[in-house]
Amino acid sequence: FLHSLRSASFVLVAIPSAMIPTFIGMWYLGFSLNLMTLLGLSLVVGILVDDSIVVLENIYRHLEMGKDKMTAAIEGRNEIGFTALAITLVDVVVFLPLALAGGLIGNILKEYALVVVLSTLMSLFVAFTLTPMLASRWGKLTHLTKATLWGRVNLWFESLIDQLRDFYTRILQSALRHKRYVFITVFALIVFSILLIPAGFVGTSFIPASDRGELNIQIDLASETALKETNQAVAQVEKIVMAHPEVVNVFSNVGTQQGASMGISGANNSNLAEITVVLTDKEDRAISTEDFGKLLREEIGNVPGIKPTLKIVGITGNASFDLQMVVKGTHVDSIRKAAVLVKEVMSKTPGADYVQFSTKEAKRQVSVRLDRDKLARLGVTVNDVGTAVQYAFSGNDNTKFKDQGEEYAIKLELDQADRQSIDDIRNLSIYNNRGETIQLDEVAHIEETMGYSVLERKDRLNSIQVNAAAVGRPAGTIMQEVQKKLAKMKLPEGTFIALEGMSKNQGDAFGSLFLALGVGILLMYLIMVALYESVVYPFVVLFSLPVAIIGAILGLALSLNTLNIFSILGLIMSLGLVAKNAILIVDFANHEKEKGLSVTDALIAAGRERLRPILMTTFAMILGMLPMALASGAGAETKNSMSWVIIGGLTSSMIFTLVLVPAVYVVVENVKEQLSRWFRKKNNTTQVVRL
Repeated sequence: FLHSLRSASFVLVAIPSAMIPTFIGMWYLGFSLNLMTLLGLSLVVGILVDDSIVVLENIYRHLEMGKDKMTAAIEGRNEIGFTALAITLVDVVVFLPLALAGGLIGNILKEYALVVVLSTLMSLFVAFTLTPMLASRWGKLTHLTKATLWGRVNLWFESLIDQLRDFYTRILQSALRHKRYVFITVFALIVFSILLIPAGFVGTSFIPASDRGELNIQIDLASETALKETNQAVAQVEKIVMAHPEVVNVFSNVGTQQGASMGISGANNSNLAEITVVLTDKEDRAISTEDFGKLLREEIGNVPGIKPTLKIVGITGNASFDLQMVVKGTHVDSIRKAAVLVKEVMSKTPGADYVQFSTKEAKRQVSVRLDRDKLARLGVTVNDVGTAVQYAFSGNDNTKFKDQGEEYAIKLELDQADRQSIDDIRNLSIYNNRGETIQLDEVAHIEETMGYSVLERKDRLNSIQVNAAAVGRPAGTIMQEVQKKLAKMKLPEGTFIALEGMSKNQGDAFGSLFLALGVGILLMYLIMVALYESVVYPFVVLFSLPVAIIGAILGLALSLNTLNIFSILGLIMSLGLVAKNAILIVDFANHEKEKGLSVTDALIAAGRERLRPILMTTFAMILGMLPMALASGAGAETKNSMSWVIIGGLTSSMIFTLVLVPAVYVVVENVKEQLSRWFRKKNNTTQVVRL
């Protein structure tokens, strides 16, 4: 666009000049280099050159008028300085509310938002100081001729820009004559793009599924399985897993699962096991982690007695379930009935897999109900019975053995052969207060029952959590479908359902982000009101924001990404960026009106003159986002959705803002003129009455 490598280098210098001071700000604020700060730095690469491009392009416009380098640098910067200030402050106020958000999402986004704010402010400082200085010293207006290859290529490019400018002028003239069709078309496209979300073309999730090459296998065996047998079964599974060349290492934990050991003390989890599998890098294997998990599930399922559950380790490093609903209430039986209903609905919903309760299946246990009348008659206390049972089955290590100054604990308990069946418990000997020996079944009713080793409570209420993994569909979309089905059903009295885990986080995060977006738009309007000293023209600029939604949602649909916290961040960023196009047009049109041009002529002149910087800045930002959008490494999924949203929003804004904003500008000017006439007429009538 500038036809000079020297001039392009002026813009290139703006990137390190703005980014290095950002690191100083990060150090001062105590930030580290992490996922969110690096994400912010990588996203602002396109923004850092934005202000410098606008300033430099205007300086070269003044050079083309015949001014010397120093004069062109000063006057060009002064002329566009107000616009550059408005563009930068709009970006700042859009991101500032994100840094002030509370809760989980606030903790995640604080560093990201402040890094973007710091780097954007530094880019403005560089554009006002370093860029004009470089242009005033080494700026050069290139005179293109057909004598060289460089000249022929640039002249051909200039001819394309002139043709595009003429084509845009004709489109703009037609749009200003048929404003209603412009409004109807844009409105229809906005509605159509938004409807892609409930229609299922764009799914929703809290965090996009990430292929880190790690998965977690939870193994459940029959409740009475001994630890030794569980270990043997896990060894079989390990052989199956390690037979695949994609596997790097396997870590097994036999006798417990993540969260399974939580609950009452002494819970027996000998039938549970957990295996963590680490795969090779994404580029070194031909199968995704999700598909590899499906393959393992089929192979492990062939091992008799094993019930496997596979969970993919996400970007947070946790292998939690994607779908979680908790059933709460006061009566355990009603809660279980409601939980069974939720499990059935979730199991029948496409995409929900590994549906299960958070509490493991019931285990056989022995119930000992004491007869207090018999206890009193035989001289036995409840404490005597409890101590005898505990010593027999859990052991007692109060006895110590001393040898050569060393003390060793001796654990006393019944032999394994004497505690195998319910009859062993019935025949357990107990001493009464007279020293007599009696059997436990003489003072208690002993029977075998089914019970749970862990009882859950949530918000001081009994609860059961229903968990599932999302396979092949976004978790948010699946949960919405489940909620719609449950809303049509009647739950047992005294029970209610609430979202947990990622589903709950998604609702809270989306609410916080959209609130921050609303606050950002309000601050954007107030900033422009202060700069323009008008409440009307900032209103015109705001009409450029909805058109970004068209490209943003279409970008998600075409790239098969979901609406998640990262893509919403991209939408917020794109709203701050697309306002730039409208500001450039409105500001230039206001200057042309002051020179005496009509509204239509001023808008056409603004469109023709500002088309070039709009194309330059938009293409610079789109190309700056492309590496992130096309990235395919481990964890790239988080950046892909954000980048495609920004690319789509910038593209649709570049296309529609150029016709929508001038059309709105004309309508607003007509309304102002009509109101002015009405007030003048009213004032004249008042004066006549007074006379």
